[in-house]
Amino acid sequence: MYPTGALIVNLRPNTFSPSRGLTVCIKPFSGSSGANIYLERTGELRLLVQDGSSHAGQVQCFSLEQGGLFVEATPQQDISRRTTGFQYELTSGRRRLGHTLSAPCRPCSDTEVLLAVCTSDFVVRGSIQDVTHVPERQESVIHLRVSRLYRQKSRVFQPAPEGHGHWQGRILTLLECGVRPGHGDFLFTGHMHFGEAQLGCAPRFSDFRRTYRDAEERGLNPCEIGME
Repeated sequence: MYPTGALIVNLRPNTFSPSRGLTVCIKPFSGSSGANIYLERTGELRLLVQDGSSHAGQVQCFSLEQGGLFVEATPQQDISRRTTGFQYELTSGRRRLGHTLSAPCRPCSDTEVLLAVCTSDFVVRGSIQDVTHVPERQESVIHLRVSRLYRQKSRVFQPAPEGHGHWQGRILTLLECGVRPGHGDFLFTGHMHFGEAQLGCAPRFSDFRRTYRDAEERGLNPCEIGME
């Protein structure tokens, strides 16, 4: 609150695991102001979040090996209250919005889909009802109607008003992936990122069922879910 001067923030995992290969993602609080946030390494600064930027709410990610955060207050002409704050997450690998940075919209392989079913924060069967594009955040919001809820760690999906055993919810993906409403059922998987559901693998359900049955017959399924 009332930021002045500057400080360095060194982020570390809360375990004894090695810090190599970890990605840091930060997301400024809504209304955060009064300071610029830089990536700092051996005295060199790279601007991540500019005070007063219209994109201040966007997520910024970097490798933990690239340095720490340097938060520097900006000169102010008045003494009105200002608060600088952000959330952060440490994750393994270089990921953004649940996708690899090298190929953010690449369809998952059969092996990746089977692993996603076991490790994702949510796994549901459903259809795309609508897609809302948000260019200023470089994101697309996918509105789902869910007919089967296999798993969810947070209450992303809520019972639909009409009932009948259906749920509804929304998940996010990258704008560049060009997601559009369409017919048919998909298996949607993904992870929670700053309290929001981010899309991971999403094969057509018919393709997933075929992949799952084939792996089941060969005893290669890493985990089991009810297919009926």
